[in-house]
Amino acid sequence: MGDKHRVRFEPVDVEIEVDEEETILDAAFRQGVMLMHGCKEGQCSSCKSFLLDGDLQMDRYSTFALADYESEEGYVLLCKAHAYSDLEIELINYDEETIRAGVPPRLVDTEVAAIEPLTHDITALRLVPVEELPFLPGQYADIRIPGTDDEWRSFSMANTGRDRLDFIIKCYPGGRFSGLLRDGLRPGDLLQVKGPYGAFTLREKSARDIVFVGGGAGMAPILSLLTQMREQDVRRRTRYYYGARTAHDLFHLDLMAGFENDLPDFRFVPVLSEQGGGLVTEALDQAEADLSEVDAYLCGPPPMIDAAIPLLESKGVPRERIYFDKFTTTAGSQ
Repeated sequence: MGDKHRVRFEPVDVEIEVDEEETILDAAFRQGVMLMHGCKEGQCSSCKSFLLDGDLQMDRYSTFALADYESEEGYVLLCKAHAYSDLEIELINYDEETIRAGVPPRLVDTEVAAIEPLTHDITALRLVPVEELPFLPGQYADIRIPGTDDEWRSFSMANTGRDRLDFIIKCYPGGRFSGLLRDGLRPGDLLQVKGPYGAFTLREKSARDIVFVGGGAGMAPILSLLTQMREQDVRRRTRYYYGARTAHDLFHLDLMAGFENDLPDFRFVPVLSEQGGGLVTEALDQAEADLSEVDAYLCGPPPMIDAAIPLLESKGVPRERIYFDKFTTTAGSQ
């Protein structure tokens, strides 16, 4: 281990200890501090912050997440930053309701309980951990690729609870992990899981309406949040705009019908781009006018989220009430 330093976060008055050999984000995880983050790989910019004072260095990252001019101005990615002195850092994206509610990640062994194709390219995977793995609805975990020492893939849990982990996974041709779901993994096989991670969680103190926007495997964390809302009898007006290509790409319609029946003001709105529906953001634009009293949750590929954020802002949603989980792909295939 390296030398240890203190890192203070403003304006939330939180301080953690960081070892030089770990990233600042990993140190926060270890101490139960839930900083805003997404991919943990320097690709999504969710953990972008501003260095006020001190010396740090960053591992390699994507300039799509942090442009060169931003780095020169003092912006950093906490998932790639190592402290080499005591630091003071200003958080850009943060939520005081959740920052102290983190669940420290753990490494657990799990057993494959079920693998079920949902569409031609999306599969459901259920794992049963040998010991409980607590997580907050909306969070994700890393699964080690079998036969590798340190290759992981990140997937959001689609359920609530601790006794099982349900995932909805998009299968890519030649995917290092997803390819095993169609030809390789079987019930009874063992997989190592590390987590939980993510701050895509329901802001329970809010009474505002909710708009969910997603597509493909991005249904997973939203399904987890909807289940939480049903379990807690949340009665907020909720709309879920879900983008797919055709009707053959839709799944879990029975679950969505169940939520429409159980939640007092919920509606599932599938948008089929190749059957005249246009993009999911276009459908949202046409259906919703004033969204100034809405909390928005976005989950899907970066282009969808990058298009949805300015649209929501133009309709009155403040930036701090837009929560998103970018489904970035690992270098190479999933």
